[in-house]
Amino acid sequence: MEYLTTDKEGIKILIEVLKEKGIRQVVLSPGSRNAPLLVAFAREKQIRHFVVLDERSAAFMALGMAQQSGVPVALVCTSGTAPLNYAPAIAEAYYQRLPLIVITADRPVEWIDQDDSQTIRQQAVFRNIVKASYQLPAELFHADEHWYANRLVNDALNTALKGRQGPVHLNIPLRESLYGLRDYPEREVRTIECIDPAPSLSAGVMQRLVDIFDHCPKVMILAGFHRPDFRLREALHRLAGYPNVVVLTETLANVTSERHIGTIDRVLATVKEAEREEYRPELLITFGGPLISRHVKAYLRKFRPRWHWSIDRTEHPADTMQVLTTQIQLEAECFFPQLVAVAKGRASDYALRWKEKKESAAVRHEEFAGRVEWSDWKAFSLILPALPEGSALQLANSTPVRYGQLFDYFQVKRVDGNRGTSGIDGSTSTAVGAALMREGITTLITGDMSFLYDSNALWNKYISSRLKIIVMKNGGGGIFRFISGPSELEELEECFETGTEVDVCGFAQLHHFRYFKASDEVELAGVLPEFFNETEWPVILEVETPRLKNAEVLKSYFRSLQGE
Repeated sequence: MEYLTTDKEGIKILIEVLKEKGIRQVVLSPGSRNAPLLVAFAREKQIRHFVVLDERSAAFMALGMAQQSGVPVALVCTSGTAPLNYAPAIAEAYYQRLPLIVITADRPVEWIDQDDSQTIRQQAVFRNIVKASYQLPAELFHADEHWYANRLVNDALNTALKGRQGPVHLNIPLRESLYGLRDYPEREVRTIECIDPAPSLSAGVMQRLVDIFDHCPKVMILAGFHRPDFRLREALHRLAGYPNVVVLTETLANVTSERHIGTIDRVLATVKEAEREEYRPELLITFGGPLISRHVKAYLRKFRPRWHWSIDRTEHPADTMQVLTTQIQLEAECFFPQLVAVAKGRASDYALRWKEKKESAAVRHEEFAGRVEWSDWKAFSLILPALPEGSALQLANSTPVRYGQLFDYFQVKRVDGNRGTSGIDGSTSTAVGAALMREGITTLITGDMSFLYDSNALWNKYISSRLKIIVMKNGGGGIFRFISGPSELEELEECFETGTEVDVCGFAQLHHFRYFKASDEVELAGVLPEFFNETEWPVILEVETPRLKNAEVLKSYFRSLQGE
């Protein structure tokens, strides 16, 4: 059986290997130099294609798709500055450890720096934010060149998936003509399998670690962002039952349990300065991505543990607390089940002490909730409990992800945010991609500046009706009013907050979203049920809060946790 597609043999090889390796999604951006790629992917029935004009938005959309599916997603753009628009999302994917397959069309090498249009030095342009870069031959004339192209694509796919996963870049010089077609017969495709076995520690090494673990009266396990994993969640739940162990988890760690402390900042705020030495762990075990909580990082840098184990399958371990003693090159879902199978713990009141602080913080939190005035804090206290059971949540950077750390909402199945590099530039596009991969509701909570920054995400014909967007209309969030330093500067409003009036309703109308608005507690409580019940259209809810008051309310909250 034959079918008609591009006459560029290298691209045919590329798509054949992608198919055999299980790639089923590609996000395309229009162009001329990448015409053979567009034609080939559009005609390939086993790979679903999405066409998104804005390359920056396209790349973040692909990131959201890979984040939720756990499967590589391909990206295709034309030459020149187009690939540079991918950079923010590629950097985020690298630090989120997501396997994007970045495919960029290019001019033949002899035309680089020859004043030809849409031509820059593209080869290895992402070298600092991808696992590896490859350049395919411009044309294939010899059997060895076919073998070479096949080998390069196999290597790229295997590299993206093995060890610490991440993006790879395939640059493809294409010679004119770009629109030629030919028939190809069915043929067997060579794929190179890469078996990457789940590693485990030897009995001797594990026993040495367990001896330390069981000896320590104060063990703290600290979880950064992580994909959901049942084995990991169950292992941590069991470890949190040990009297010498406390498990602190950030919202994006996706390992919720009633035994864990999932509201780190609010619980840590109840530990008075004179008590902090008592709560210092002797053994700190960390896993997952970068931490949101500045408070816990500052605490552990000052009250240093004797041992710090980092569970991280990487060649570049992060010494975030400046006390790293051991890097254990395992995935967390491999290490903790091994640990809990043999560790016994020891008698201690360490877990009990943290539990008491957790309960004290919860009481003070509820007391504050009962008297707090209308603000971001009050709005989040209403929104987060209203999130539908089993739904997914995307938290944009700046204030939303930080407020998300202060509340419990166990009904949510998964929480994500772009915390690899913590930019505000692609949160909406990421949520658009994430919603495409899920059957249930995906809610994005974003700030007005982040929403404006990524407004091209709404210019997208693939937006799911299951996507709910909540825009906190708070004039930039007031984060710089809460951080010491910029809050005292006269340039605060002009150079840091840069507050801009965002017409959320106008964007909703332009892009055919249903629109809701709330400007106080009563309106928000009334509108949330209808907002979440809408099934035919994607929806935007604008929540307007007082710009100058939000930071003061948040400061007041932390003072109340401290008993002031």
